[in-house]
Amino acid sequence: MKDFIISESKNEQAILVGLITQEQNEEQVKEYLDELAFLAETAGIIPAKNFTQKLDKPNPVTFVGTGKLQEIKQYMEDNEIGLVIFDDELSPKQIRNIEKELQVKILDRTSLILDIFAMRAQTAYAKTQVELAQYQYLLPRLTRLWTHLDRQRGGGVMMRGVGETQLETDRRIILNKISFLKEELKSIDKQMSSQRKNRGKMVRVALVGYTNVGKSTLMNLLSKSEVFAENKLFATLDTTVRKVIIDNLPFLLSDTVGFIRKLPTHLVESFKSTLDEVREADLLLHVVDISHPNFEEQIEVVNSTLLDIDKEEKPTVLIFNKVDAFTYTPKEEDDLTPMTKENVSLEELKKSWMNKMHDDCIFISAKEKLNIDELKQKVYDRVKEIHIERYPYNDFLFQKYDEEME
Repeated sequence: MKDFIISESKNEQAILVGLITQEQNEEQVKEYLDELAFLAETAGIIPAKNFTQKLDKPNPVTFVGTGKLQEIKQYMEDNEIGLVIFDDELSPKQIRNIEKELQVKILDRTSLILDIFAMRAQTAYAKTQVELAQYQYLLPRLTRLWTHLDRQRGGGVMMRGVGETQLETDRRIILNKISFLKEELKSIDKQMSSQRKNRGKMVRVALVGYTNVGKSTLMNLLSKSEVFAENKLFATLDTTVRKVIIDNLPFLLSDTVGFIRKLPTHLVESFKSTLDEVREADLLLHVVDISHPNFEEQIEVVNSTLLDIDKEEKPTVLIFNKVDAFTYTPKEEDDLTPMTKENVSLEELKKSWMNKMHDDCIFISAKEKLNIDELKQKVYDRVKEIHIERYPYNDFLFQKYDEEME
């Protein structure tokens, strides 16, 4: 699959740009830019410097103010940097004006994520999904991206009409390409839907969570399999489904693509079938990186994305992972300043979340295998409840099994 978003030269330096607005304060923007830096590094780009500006709202012409744009330009010329990445999706107009002023390559958060997805896609299905999202992103930006697709499949649409401009030709090619890819995905969707039906009425459990929280590592522990796990964003895109048996109880466990704030709409649409595993799940295991300073905001991002995917609320167990990496700063006895989240201990967090979630949360370390037996027992209990509700006549068998195990 051809990558239309980022140039082939990797390991180049880049400037990262974010806005402090009424919707996101300075602390949030710092965190967002840290995440953008992680995304850049995942794509093989080296973050060189962050630039931020306080504005009520993004400048509709150049995103940042003209003065800030000149400051960025001067820094790039002084340090021979040829790439700028903005933390929000830019309009075609903004991209054209910024490129005209800076004379360098411009990326936004959406194009960067699309590029990473293109790098990570392994199967034909994932590649098709990403390719569709790329074309949908490119379509309104053709005035600056003269994409010549004569080597791409579907060359029959390359015949140019009388008096047709190159821009109109490219637009028509991409529209045909989008239509072709959508039909291809529909065909694969039918196959995958049929596969899901053929799994029978087994209870389905789906691992969900923000990207890079340890879902794949947990999948390996629970299913005793070797799912690819790496300390990078979007390490895997294709949903992996495994049959898991805890004690006498079999169920299906799926590992889904990680969520992220400002996830491009095109990707959510393109990955519809991948996310069908979430829609059809009977139980969600929401994995959270408790060592992340803003894990609560990540929980909100995941919950919001889940609502976009499926309006129906599902039984959920909150799994706080990476307790081995959790750190905090205890307050001194004579410190009278207000308590902040940095001062809260793990024990205090456990109490507050267990009170809030009742028995539907657990604290573990998948890496260090801490509290994994307790997690398995909790998953077993939840799956058993669903199974008995679906097959009431099996209740007797479970009671007999439990008595034998005591």
